[in-house]
Amino acid sequence: MATPINKVAVIGAGVMGAGIAAHIANAGIPVVLLDIVPADAENRNVIAETAVQKMLKADPAPFMTKGCARNIQTGNLEDDLPRLADCDWIIEAVVERLDIKQDLYRKLDGVRKKGCIVSSNTSTIPLESLTKGLSDAFARDFCITHFFNPPRYMRLLEVVRGPQTRAEAIDAVSAFCDLKLGKSIVHCQDRPGFIGNRLGILWILAAVVEAMDNDISIEEADAILGRPFGIPKTGVFGLMDLVGLDLMPHILQSMLSLLPKTDAFHVINRDLAMIRTMIADGYTGRKGKGGFYRINRTGTEKIKEGIDLKTGQYRVSVKPQLASLDAAKEAGKKAGQVLLSHPDKGGRYARRVMARTLSYAASLIPDVTASVDDIDEAMRLGYNWKFGPFQLADQIGPDALIAILKQEGMPVPAFLETAAGKSFYRIENGRRMALSPDGSWKELTRPDGVILLEDIKRTAKPLLKNGSASLWDIGDGVACLEFTSKMNSLDPEILKMISQTVRFIPKNGFKALLVYNEGSNFSVGANLGLAIFAANIAAWPMIEEMVENGQKAYMALKRAPFPVVGAPSGMALGGGCEILLHCDAVQAHAETYMGLVEVGVGLIPGWGGCKEMLHRLSIHPALPKGPMPPVAKAFETISTATVAKSAMDAKERGFLRDSDGITMNRYRLLADAKAKALAMVQGYKPAEPIELKLPGETGKVAMEMALGQFRRMGKATPYDEVVSLELANILSGGETDHTETLTEDNILALERSSFMRLVRQKGTLDRVEHMLLTGKPLRN
Repeated sequence: MATPINKVAVIGAGVMGAGIAAHIANAGIPVVLLDIVPADAENRNVIAETAVQKMLKADPAPFMTKGCARNIQTGNLEDDLPRLADCDWIIEAVVERLDIKQDLYRKLDGVRKKGCIVSSNTSTIPLESLTKGLSDAFARDFCITHFFNPPRYMRLLEVVRGPQTRAEAIDAVSAFCDLKLGKSIVHCQDRPGFIGNRLGILWILAAVVEAMDNDISIEEADAILGRPFGIPKTGVFGLMDLVGLDLMPHILQSMLSLLPKTDAFHVINRDLAMIRTMIADGYTGRKGKGGFYRINRTGTEKIKEGIDLKTGQYRVSVKPQLASLDAAKEAGKKAGQVLLSHPDKGGRYARRVMARTLSYAASLIPDVTASVDDIDEAMRLGYNWKFGPFQLADQIGPDALIAILKQEGMPVPAFLETAAGKSFYRIENGRRMALSPDGSWKELTRPDGVILLEDIKRTAKPLLKNGSASLWDIGDGVACLEFTSKMNSLDPEILKMISQTVRFIPKNGFKALLVYNEGSNFSVGANLGLAIFAANIAAWPMIEEMVENGQKAYMALKRAPFPVVGAPSGMALGGGCEILLHCDAVQAHAETYMGLVEVGVGLIPGWGGCKEMLHRLSIHPALPKGPMPPVAKAFETISTATVAKSAMDAKERGFLRDSDGITMNRYRLLADAKAKALAMVQGYKPAEPIELKLPGETGKVAMEMALGQFRRMGKATPYDEVVSLELANILSGGETDHTETLTEDNILALERSSFMRLVRQKGTLDRVEHMLLTGKPLRN
């Protein structure tokens, strides 16, 4: 068993070091953050303290809640090295200079306790160089742990061990980062750039060079190298703007200095004078005055501009018009294959960049790692590719890829030749198999404690299924309800499946139900397209039926004679949030973003969200007792479409209970939720019906006064006021007063009435249409 890590130190309070410290603090672990003492500093801890203060204001937030910052103790390297004596792990994240790092290691070796692990966050200096000349005891406790930026959100962690590194040290760090920090661990050889940056930087370099050489605009390049290959729509030039252009020369120079002259980096590298000029002029990307793209503000107008790669001058950004892109769009899942075979300049650009990148990935086997899955995981989690390079190669076909490489005069690596006539992955009796360097097949196994629905689905058939949802047997008497609609939006088919599931579970010997899926988002809410279609043909009974069916389905879950556990990850908005509010318990991934956002489309929560928030807030320990405090808090939360920015934040805002669980590692969510459900089976009883005492007219007047003040301050639009008045009527209980008791059905009736009044309003229909067209709320 790995030695537990109970306290951590981070040396270096720059962007990466501070971000790593923040994420360790998110896990509830005490962390010491140290940096140098600046010359003539009055506050000797100013660098570390300033870093924490900046992170508390940053967006996206490094901290899951502001309270997590209390887990960080700041200090400096001159006064506070003795504070490291009780740390179990020390992470070095200082400037990328070998002499500075080694000098620091000698100091750390003098104060650290026996067995304390020391790691570097470097991705540019070999481990062999870092430990050269240091004690054997230090080398045994030393490794590289390469986090990706930002550390909270990027799930990849590359771990490199040296020839002397203790296996127990690697086990301890790996277990801690998996369970406490939610990282997916990829083990690499001590090679330049490891996996993610070795391949990712080559891809970026190839994309930039080939675009400059082949008359490809930055918009065309990003469209070609983005969605058709399952890569974020930022593509390459947008990605460089996001991470900062000034990082590229440093990383590239490091790679070139460490890699042999025969490596593809040297083959395609050239002087990128334009990028040097942009950096010198302050055009370093989004953090600077702009990058390859910028927003030019003329009065109230915002114009997106892009760099012309020929002239280096900005011009209005132009939507790419290429036959290859049109063909790829029509090809759906085969977009990448179609693009690679297209004869126009877009197709040639795709071949020159993507074929070279996939070829380079194959050349890293077995020198950097022997596992194709490790390389794919590094690119999926380190660069947000939907498919890793070997998955893409299988989609294209290894033989077709070899043909493209030969056509383009590019090298065909030995491992790619090994895959000729085969594939890199295959399924054998439901087991995932991957091709090894010697041509044999090796089974890919999950870490202990990891269950994925995708594995279960390979060998099982659904218990129930329709066009938008499925019910699966995940073992031990637990069933799992999975949404399968686009973005897991909620529609009548899902509501029907919920009702069927509630009847099916007890009749077929199941003990508990999970509501879970492996999409990017748990659910973005109700299907607005259906709502606007029905409204446009004045099918009001159809809309009211959907509202009522949603209320009945969610109440059926709540009153079911078995435990129901929601297991969200990503966005759980609107109706997606409401279904979680009706579960007996929730086991949420740490990166769950919950909120009742209906006001953004001119509506109110109509599937019980109002009543559940009133109840949650009426028993919330941080709120005063009495009828008005929970009403006021619910009004503030719902009328502003507040979204919790983490599962921890969701607890503070009342979307989750204190008893609900949080899982840091996304891969472990299903197993944790299943364990939670099974623990509830013995002696299970459904929750008692909610009864509420609400303030009635006096409460409504108080909310109207607050709303009027927001309107005068310019914080609420005229239609915000219309929607919020309906919300105030529900939350105050309508025509009640604090002496009366309202049931759940009473509040649901108020929700239904308000929803149906609003959905008929032009202001609401305008908001819904605008959201569908632009993805942004209309401020009418």
